[in-house]
Amino acid sequence: MTLSPESLRDTLGTGLLSFPVTHAMADLAFDEAAYREHVAWQASFPAAGLFAAGGTGEFFALTPAEVARVVRAAVAAAGDTPVLAPAGYGTAQAVEMARDAEAAGAAGLLLLPPYLTEAPQDGLFEHVKAVCAATSLGVVVYHRANGKLTYDTTARLADTCQNLIGFKDGVGNVDLMTKVYARLGERLLSIGGLPTAETYALPYLEMGVTTYSSAIYNFAPRWALDFYTAVRARDAATVYRKLDEFVLPYIEIRDRRAGYAVSIVKAGLRAVGRDAGPVRRPLADLTSDEFDELKTLVEKVDLA
Repeated sequence: MTLSPESLRDTLGTGLLSFPVTHAMADLAFDEAAYREHVAWQASFPAAGLFAAGGTGEFFALTPAEVARVVRAAVAAAGDTPVLAPAGYGTAQAVEMARDAEAAGAAGLLLLPPYLTEAPQDGLFEHVKAVCAATSLGVVVYHRANGKLTYDTTARLADTCQNLIGFKDGVGNVDLMTKVYARLGERLLSIGGLPTAETYALPYLEMGVTTYSSAIYNFAPRWALDFYTAVRARDAATVYRKLDEFVLPYIEIRDRRAGYAVSIVKAGLRAVGRDAGPVRRPLADLTSDEFDELKTLVEKVDLA
């Protein structure tokens, strides 16, 4: 799908965002056929955008060649749903990924944090600027880990990079998010990116965050969309009931080991009969007891 950066920004802000897992075979190779079927299923529901090989899609564990395959498979399977491709690691690698994403027919780009090293704000500014300059696609920057941006850097980037369209928050700095929305709200789309995003969706709405990345959407798209509708309607009673009956016990399992924010999503797919295979190293799958606990929770709550 071809969209101008401005049209992509407006489209993403209208609905919930899908961040699909990347399917793996038993030997951890990319299971393209299963992934295509999953993306087509995800796209059959009214998500505003689909982010291929993002954090939930184990970008950090895929080779650049695998990322290129995943993006092309998503573009082929997503129909009219805009697909955003990932870019990350060092600047040179991120630039190459941005160019390849455009060649693959992606509608936009999610720029993930740089790899390993901490960086000064001037360095981050030049990093984001270089990636934006390498493509005509709309770019969403992921504010997290080694890619934490100050307000001043974000404002400079918004002034400099016309195809920078979004600011995805993975930190939870309320002061920063308030500034971004109050001063840049008509320029940049604010996207919720804290795991698990549903937990923060209602309070973040008051800071202009009209959409967020839902990992739960992978295995319970109707439930996730109903939850999102309740958030946008500011139906606090429904939101907190759904948090209490499913999200909070889900988070209790997620928090038991590092990396489970991804592992539990793949377990959720297995629990509903849509196995996506194991997670790749360095992550670890849920234990059998934890999976049984999650499956019992999924069966107890009406996720249809």
